[in-house]
Amino acid sequence: MEWNMTELDLQNWIKQCEVVKYHPYMDTIGNVKIGYGRNLDNGINLDEAQLMFKNDYDRTVKELENQDWYTIQPQGVKFALINMNFNIGIEKLLEFHEMITSLKKKDYNLAADASLNSLWANKVGRRAVDIAKLIRDGK
Repeated sequence: MEWNMTELDLQNWIKQCEVVKYHPYMDTIGNVKIGYGRNLDNGINLDEAQLMFKNDYDRTVKELENQDWYTIQPQGVKFALINMNFNIGIEKLLEFHEMITSLKKKDYNLAADASLNSLWANKVGRRAVDIAKLIRDGK
């Protein structure tokens, strides 16, 4: 190894040693890590949380934009669905068959009722009530 390296060379060397991991893993001494050896016990800072939120939000919207029943909805309903999808993910959201069928028919009362008649709504409480209200308004 050459010892007159730049800081960028050093960073690249560390990345080569660590090897990026996109899912949490346990290192050789039992620490849970992710990325280039980020110890999750250290937590994250606000900038990192904001960056992850933006990436997750963008993915959430893109997932919904692939659904024909989503694209025909008014903006308020879309906002409600984005919030719901952000919370549970597209796979779980797609299990809300009665809600989606009602959304396709633009029956917002039935869609809202279907969203509230779920284990998810019982778990998240006020969030589900607010989401259902946006859906019910149909705007």
